[in-house]
Order: sequence, then C-alpha cells, then structure tokens
Amino acid sequence: MSTVEHVNAKVNADIRPVADGTADIWSVNVTAGDCEDYVMTKRDALIHAGLPPSALRIASVKTRRGEQHAILVVKTTDHGDLVLDNLTGTIRTLPQTGYRVLAISGPDPRVWN
Repeated sequence: MSTVEHVNAKVNADIRPVADGTADIWSVNVTAGDCEDYVMTKRDALIHAGLPPSALRIASVKTRRGEQHAILVVKTTDHGDLVLDNLTGTIRTLPQTGYRVLAISGPDPRVWN
C-alpha cells in the first residue's frame, strides 16, 4: 500500500495538468498532461516498482459532474479495488469515488470490457 500511495502522490505532484489539443495522445513520464497521461505514468511506475501488470486496470469513467475521465484501478485482495486519480490525492475504492465506469481494461490493457 505504501508503494501505491507514494507513486500516486509523486505522479500527481510531478505532472502539470493540461488538456489535450485536438489529438488525444496517451503518454508516459510527461511533465504536463491530462488524466490519461497520469494513468499511464502511474501504471509504468507501479510496474517498475514490482506490481504485476495484470493487477493494473485503466478505466474510463464519468465523474459526478458528468465529465469523462480516466483513472487507474489497482486490483487487490485485501483492500478492494483501489483508485489512483489525478483529481485527488486520496486513494479510495471504486465505489467511494462516485464515478460511473464506462469501460475498464482487463489484465491485458489492450482488451477492454
């Protein structure tokens, strides 16, 4: 859990939020980006920290305000599914976020439900 918290806080602090222009490009290890860039950078950092890639899911959600947003979900057995989100520093379970899941990747991030 401490690794997850550390990565979430570090990436949230390291990336300056900016909206994509006309093209939505998902990037890793950027200095500025949108929610997908945060997700990809957190996923990469957690894999390098030793978490199995199959435990990391990318989700497309609707926020309570109806905005489309991307989050990283860490599948765990002892804490529930944890959400890493650039909109908050608090790690919560998916139901605690109030988000409506539109789609979520499976263990292979190229395959979505």
